[in-house]
Amino acid sequence: MISAMLIFAASAFADAPVHRISSADRQLIMRHIDKQDAVVIADPAGHILMDRHVDKLLIPASTIKIITALAAFHYLGPDYRFYTDIYLDSRRNLIIKGHGDPTLTSESIQAMAGNLADLPQMKNHALNKIIVDGSDFADMIVIPGITDSFEPYDAPNGALCANFNTVNFIKTASGRYQSAEPQTPLLPAVLSRIESSGLNQGRIVLSAENNAHLKYAGQLIRYFLRQQGVVISGPVELARQDRNNAEQRLLWRHSSAPVCDIVSQLMRYSNNFIANQLLLCCGIAAYGAPATLEKGARAAQTFAIANLGIQEITIVEGSGISRHNRISAAGMLTALKAFLPHYKLLRHYSHGYYKTGTLTGITSRAGYITDRSGNLNPFVLMFNSNGHHDARAVVRRIASAIDR
Repeated sequence: MISAMLIFAASAFADAPVHRISSADRQLIMRHIDKQDAVVIADPAGHILMDRHVDKLLIPASTIKIITALAAFHYLGPDYRFYTDIYLDSRRNLIIKGHGDPTLTSESIQAMAGNLADLPQMKNHALNKIIVDGSDFADMIVIPGITDSFEPYDAPNGALCANFNTVNFIKTASGRYQSAEPQTPLLPAVLSRIESSGLNQGRIVLSAENNAHLKYAGQLIRYFLRQQGVVISGPVELARQDRNNAEQRLLWRHSSAPVCDIVSQLMRYSNNFIANQLLLCCGIAAYGAPATLEKGARAAQTFAIANLGIQEITIVEGSGISRHNRISAAGMLTALKAFLPHYKLLRHYSHGYYKTGTLTGITSRAGYITDRSGNLNPFVLMFNSNGHHDARAVVRRIASAIDR
């Protein structure tokens, strides 16, 4: 599939005009590039217009999400839809088995509950327990760079997750907590987590300790089922279920948006949780369940080397939050050539389509500058020198230089 992308990219712009960057513009751009920085700019036909330190392995920050997205297209496919299986056993336990869907929100869970409540097997029949099965992912997956904070970018990953494993709340004038989202109830199980944050409002992550995030997903499903009039007498429990258990009957299969739409959401919001859910599911596709970080990172790195032809790259996680990820500007430019058919999935800025990346002391940009003829000019900026870089100003300078 990737080789076809490269053929498309080459043929689409084979006759595009070749730009030149003047000596004056080159000097103005190079003034920003220190020893631990890199830049490369190509024209629509792929000719290098200028480069500096193009082979130096640097920290890419969130621009590594471009590699993660391409790996997801390769292993899963742009049209692949994540699914969540719902079984009913002979004791009328409802079993929810997650397979890594990164997009389960209150709205989709509410719709799922409505579909379930309408099934003949559910009408006028009480349920016993809700059993959540998260065994497609290993327990307590630790992403390098993620800390034990309340920030949404530190959300834990898992096989069954609701609302990106976050809760959005506000404290009222009377001192009571309530949901900051009308579509999401504030469940009692998350109150201790909210109180421990010390915040009066905001979006905080659910804890992965004791699989609290898995339990929350099950509790949210139970809430919406009860809202539909389904009687559930027992609690929410966690348990691994035997796939070949004859007592279990598949009741419903909920599917997500296609991967291409999920990647669009990933790029628009630079969502670290989505990026690593995709990476972990690439690991399952390549090496089987359960998902582990080692499998996901190995799948993405193997793909980058074998399919994209990137000679040197280190991937330890898929979001860019780790400072141990490494790629060169040349390697990222190669990835951009493969990503060209999907360029509109990137965020659109005034000068083109590109992905930004930021860590403390690290700034990066990778994507395509649009020239006055509407052609796409791939470029990569990587600032690792811990200096005060205004990446937006450099991008503007590059755009101006290309259009002269």
